[in-house]
Amino acid sequence: MPDDAPKGMAMINAFDPSRAAGLGERERAMVERRGRLLGPAYRLFYERPVHFVRGEGAWLFDAEGNRYLDCYNNVASLGHAHPRVVEAIARQAALLNTHTRYLHDTVLDLAEALLATMPASLGHVMFTCTGSEANDLALRIARAHTGGEGIVVTSLAYHGVTASLAELSPSLGEGVPLGRHVATVAPPDAYRGGPDMPARFAADIAAAFAGLRRHGIRPCALLVDTMFTSDGVFPDPAGLLAVAAAAAREAGALFIADEVQPGFGRTGTMWGFARHGVEPDIVTMGKPMGNGHPVAGLAIRPELLERFGRTVRYFNTFGGNPVSAAAGLAVLEVLRDEGLPANAAAVGAHLMEGLRALASRHAIIGDVRGAGLSIGCELVGDRGTREPATAETARIVNALRERRVLISASGPGANILKIRPPLCLTRDQADIFLGALDEVLTG
Repeated sequence: MPDDAPKGMAMINAFDPSRAAGLGERERAMVERRGRLLGPAYRLFYERPVHFVRGEGAWLFDAEGNRYLDCYNNVASLGHAHPRVVEAIARQAALLNTHTRYLHDTVLDLAEALLATMPASLGHVMFTCTGSEANDLALRIARAHTGGEGIVVTSLAYHGVTASLAELSPSLGEGVPLGRHVATVAPPDAYRGGPDMPARFAADIAAAFAGLRRHGIRPCALLVDTMFTSDGVFPDPAGLLAVAAAAAREAGALFIADEVQPGFGRTGTMWGFARHGVEPDIVTMGKPMGNGHPVAGLAIRPELLERFGRTVRYFNTFGGNPVSAAAGLAVLEVLRDEGLPANAAAVGAHLMEGLRALASRHAIIGDVRGAGLSIGCELVGDRGTREPATAETARIVNALRERRVLISASGPGANILKIRPPLCLTRDQADIFLGALDEVLTG
């Protein structure tokens, strides 16, 4: 996802083979071929890209059979190639896979199972293929309901790659200008913000909507990733999203909770918004719903769909098709049967405890924060000034890759290690990550 390429991170442009000079012959040839075939817009992770051919649980394997610990990929939320999801996909694909305008039980079973995890006020589910499509649909419905266009997002948000979502995603960079109907607010940074941060965050949201109104733009929605993942991972204090949503609703806007990254048990609870005691008007979901299979969607208060449903002939040809629905059901069953949200909470707490122990020995670690297996570790040049250690963070990310541990970074200074492994991560695997990071920080 584009939020994974924050400013300052060392990335390889697929159309620039000179950047691949340090690679082996095989990898250099692949980079050159990739650039020739895919063009200049794509990027690759790490100064030395990795060629993976297989995954299992929290492990990825390269073409030579080397094993890498994946502490980053949230799309395969249960773990790579989870056998129950693979079997569900294969079984349904062998029976039927067709578009969504025929009757089929599985998509209804998935809708019922999803709604059972949501607040009772959210009574309808609509399915798409990607999180971008889900956010796009949420905005269309919000505009139809409110009659407004004005959207407030955080200052380094990422919400999708469609034209309408790109102009709401500041993390895509200066080459993708924000729409005139978009206002940004600083994320709720408790590390720098102090105890009055939640109130200030709500006040900023109110001021942003008021500014849009002054320019003749009627409020429509506050759209936030409930863990502020691209902004740098800001989970606390619990309850801050409740005051933010109240400020948006006071302005006449809806609250849309983007759960594409935090959802499906990652925070130790099923949904990131649940930590804050708030009920969103719309919840959007992405490919973790299918453990990487392209299924996504939204849950919504039924009354919000009334005008949209009367006036729009909406369908998504393969959103919620039988194979996708089977994958989604399997994911929900695995989350329940394997206790993965509880595992995320326990292993995440162990990881944060270990990171704080490292902070006692390495002054570059300024802050450790997170919920479950969505963790930010902020690296600073000086704990007093909290100056972002941008260049050092890029070095650390690449040094971990050389130790076969995969990680990336986020935040405006690209100095926040973003730790987001599959939910099956074990304490022993967490200790492998902590040991590798200690080695890199020790130098």
